[in-house]
Amino acid sequence: MKFVILRSIITRPNRGFQKEEIMPEDACTFFYECSNCKTIVKPKKGDCCVYCSC
Repeated sequence: MKFVILRSIITRPNRGFQKEEIMPEDACTFFYECSNCKTIVKPKKGDCCVYCSC
């Protein structure tokens, strides 16, 4: 039996702030608000979501 790990560490680009988040199972996350500086983070070009980019 295989398990999918849904916990991910998001690292804020250019700032280095990190926070553990739970990835949604049913959708990509296109925007993420940094809980430290409140900046909206978007995926890098070619990535499907912020979890792939950050």
